[in-house]
Amino acid sequence: MPRRRTAGRRCSAHHENAFMLQLCYLQTTKFIMTLKATALIPALLGALTLSLAACKTTGAGDIGSTLSAGSKLVTAATLSDAEMTELGNRTTADQDRKNKVAATNSKYAKRLAKLTTGWKTVDGTKLDYKVYIKNDVNAFAVPNGAIRVYSALMDKFTDDELRYVLAHEIGHVMLGHSKKAFQLAYTTAAARDAAAASGSSTAATIANSQLGDMAEALINAQFSQSQENEADDYALKLLTQHKLNARGSVTALRKLETLYGNERSMFSSHPAPGERAQRMESQIAAMKK
Repeated sequence: MPRRRTAGRRCSAHHENAFMLQLCYLQTTKFIMTLKATALIPALLGALTLSLAACKTTGAGDIGSTLSAGSKLVTAATLSDAEMTELGNRTTADQDRKNKVAATNSKYAKRLAKLTTGWKTVDGTKLDYKVYIKNDVNAFAVPNGAIRVYSALMDKFTDDELRYVLAHEIGHVMLGHSKKAFQLAYTTAAARDAAAASGSSTAATIANSQLGDMAEALINAQFSQSQENEADDYALKLLTQHKLNARGSVTALRKLETLYGNERSMFSSHPAPGERAQRMESQIAAMKK
């Protein structure tokens, strides 16, 4: 009798593992079908391999972890606007805690508030501006409408140049560029969860810091040439609509060219600033004809 009960337990465990294994493969199949409608496939091939490997090699409890990671991968590829906003809020709050934010009565905050007059809501999207006291010449935007500017950037740029930078970052938000970068960052974090589910303690440690990783991905976002041109065009349109000096875009980009050369800019992965300056100058000249 005891052996019969043991056999029954083994049989039950076998069926449970088989059931969980089937669910794991169904989850992976769903993930593949979801990815067919996205541009995230290259970044996730490694994660998919890890998920499949975990399905084959782990026990029922570990398969449950893998299913959870697989669910996150599917969610990452299909984030709704509300979910994107929530993740953006969490990431922004995380960065605001980690960085020194300029006080509202500081010269930086007062100047930024003046520069963004009339831009608190743009195209129906509420925007939130803050200054980080940092030595880097940088700025970035989160898809929830949070725009962060570094104090070193404000020290080096004139008001017209800063307005261009702000308008450019607003463009990334409004045109969905920041959302795509954020989605890819979240997907990468989900991929690391999949790696953690397969038994990698290092990957598990990285997964716990995914909010910081996502923010880092936005700060160093690798926007394409077309995305940069689109954001520049949006900035030019916004500046013109508010009757502001659009030439700040040209001088800002030329200043970046002087600071970093024509190979990189404050957003190191962005296209050469000199080429963008020439393009903006041509467009401004054409508007005057």
